[in-house]
Amino acid sequence: MKKEENSHLKYDSLSDVHLAFGLPKPLHPLVSLIDISKNQVDRSKLPQSHVLNFYKISYRPKLSGKIKYGQGYYDFDEGGLMFASPNQLLGNHNNNDYSDCSGYTLLIHPDFLWNFPLARKIKQYGFFSYSANEALHLSDHEQSIVTSIFKIIGEELNSRIDDFSQDVMISQIELLLNYANRFYKRQFITRKAVSNDLLQKVDEILDEYFNIEKSLSQGIPTVQYLSENLNMSASYLSDMLRSLTGQNAQQHIHHKLIEKAKEKLSATNLSVSEIAYALGFEHSQSFSKLFKTKTNVSPLEFRRSFN
Repeated sequence: MKKEENSHLKYDSLSDVHLAFGLPKPLHPLVSLIDISKNQVDRSKLPQSHVLNFYKISYRPKLSGKIKYGQGYYDFDEGGLMFASPNQLLGNHNNNDYSDCSGYTLLIHPDFLWNFPLARKIKQYGFFSYSANEALHLSDHEQSIVTSIFKIIGEELNSRIDDFSQDVMISQIELLLNYANRFYKRQFITRKAVSNDLLQKVDEILDEYFNIEKSLSQGIPTVQYLSENLNMSASYLSDMLRSLTGQNAQQHIHHKLIEKAKEKLSATNLSVSEIAYALGFEHSQSFSKLFKTKTNVSPLEFRRSFN
């Protein structure tokens, strides 16, 4: 454990985290499953913000309170899963009620996955970049699946370690992540009211960006700009948009750029360079290349089609 320059603590080992929580030493140096019902965790001992050098998957059978989704709040009492990747800044989430002292926290050091395909595959799961208010909400049936996987991992850790222990735990971790991927897709589908409102809000933000000509001073709108205005992580935003339109956030921005470019090419006498600059491009060549990639014609060819 060491102190970072900007005052948050970094935990490099599982032993450091167990010590900070007042827990017994971990049974394995690279993977730990904390059964919160059996180990009372004193969260007050943790700093407001901290960094873990490993993956964290937390399950709570009850997360009561208001959780924010984009611009709206939703009451729920369902169980939930939350994910964090190594070196991600974490903090105490005061909008969640942790009075229900049950659930699990799984900590996985990246070295535990070494030489397994999961070491590469785990980086492809976008939900490790989601923030706490983008937790995965589980139905009763989904909760039973998740808890059964945690219990198998716990049994392996509490049994005598043999040549197959790591293989079994790796396979269970991958199974858990695959279910989480499925459940998140379900969550996007079942929260259609939120999703449709999100799509409308994204378009409003981009329209305003171009209408007040922020692009002249700030360049092309970024995914980070969108996510900050929507109060959600960039990764969650991209996954939500992909579930609605088949395009991630960056692709959606490019689509909007091309639509604005078509408007200017067909309705104004601005040169291609002037249009590129107005849309936030530093170089007109970059604009022309993107335009042709998306439309199969150059900006000038598109303009000539209207004459």
